Amino acid sequence: MKDISGGVCAPRGFKAGGVRCGIKESSQKRDLALIVSDRPCAAAGVFTTNRVQAASVVVSREHIAAGTLRAVIANSGNANACTGEEGLRAARRMAALAAEQLSAPGSAVPAGQVAVASTGVIGVPLPIGAIERGMGGLFAALKDSAEGHDAALEAIMTTDTRKKGGAVEAGIGGVPVRIGAMAKGSGMIHPNMATMLGFITTDADIEQGMLDAALRRAVRRSFNRLTIDGDSSTNDTVLVLANGEARNPRIEAGGEAYEAFASALESLCVRLARAMARDGEGASRLMTVTVRGAAGEDEAEALAKSVASSSLVKAACYGADANWGRVLCALGYAGVPFDPGAVSVRFASSAGTVLVCEKGGPAPFSEEDAARVLSQEEVEILADIEGGGPGAASVWGCDLTCDYVRINGDYRS
Repeated sequence: MKDISGGVCAPRGFKAGGVRCGIKESSQKRDLALIVSDRPCAAAGVFTTNRVQAASVVVSREHIAAGTLRAVIANSGNANACTGEEGLRAARRMAALAAEQLSAPGSAVPAGQVAVASTGVIGVPLPIGAIERGMGGLFAALKDSAEGHDAALEAIMTTDTRKKGGAVEAGIGGVPVRIGAMAKGSGMIHPNMATMLGFITTDADIEQGMLDAALRRAVRRSFNRLTIDGDSSTNDTVLVLANGEARNPRIEAGGEAYEAFASALESLCVRLARAMARDGEGASRLMTVTVRGAAGEDEAEALAKSVASSSLVKAACYGADANWGRVLCALGYAGVPFDPGAVSVRFASSAGTVLVCEKGGPAPFSEEDAARVLSQEEVEILADIEGGGPGAASVWGCDLTCDYVRINGDYRS
């Protein structure tokens, strides 16, 4: 597997673009994005687990049920959530507008082949008129290049300060297969998934059920192991479209080809999850929590999530304070059985590694060394449970800073 350029436009047969249509009048950035395949795609999606769901989530769930999509249209500046029947009509209109533009004489594209995504302020009606006026320019802006990817990515960003995307190429059955992706997400992020939109394209020829399985595996080990602030959104959407343009031997069952594809997809999703954690609202540090020696992977994941979600641990990370007692405390309320007397904790970064807790008790260490380790931009918290089992998992988060409150204190304005 190797990194390539182009993002969602790297796979053959995909175009993307973004324009400003004025959804949020106070913003001058692009706010309407489109990703299009030249042909119908096998498609799969994973959505928010919040019982309160945006209109875009409701509509995209309906459309993806058939397992086929041609395009994704997405907007920023307005979540179109908690907007009732009006919001549902607007989301369906977005899909219909894109389908109309995609249709050719004698070859109509059904609105059901277009997924919809929205992000922004909750509880405000979506100005569908602005989107209607922007559709002609949006289709004119489509490009099969990194430029198209970048424009679409900008159009889905809200409080993000960094662009999050990438593409990889992997050999499958002797054929180069490409996977491209983009994501937005900075706050309101907590498993399962986050205030995130993630769009993945691939030219792999893969059966829809296998695509769905690969996506769910990748999401479980990436976006579902990501936490910024403990809030899980109304709009979370991750979609993957596979158009088969690579002409690889069709992946219809598990085996070497499926594993190669699923591993490449997972690797790309982990990269995006880490990028979102690093760009957490107000964050100054990426925090990786790894638990090893748990009874199984699920147990390790639950323990790591508990630590990464702790406001006290996150605040200590911000202050470069080696307060390892907060780590043990968070492990203890995770609801997972383990022996506290068998736990060792290390803090690590590019500045070195410091053992701060051994077998559930204090280990001698230099506070100066620990502060230097914890002052780096990327920090690891490593918790080992001696003799506990084979389970291991990593979860990504960030520190908790004063800027997080500032950003969210006036978000609507």
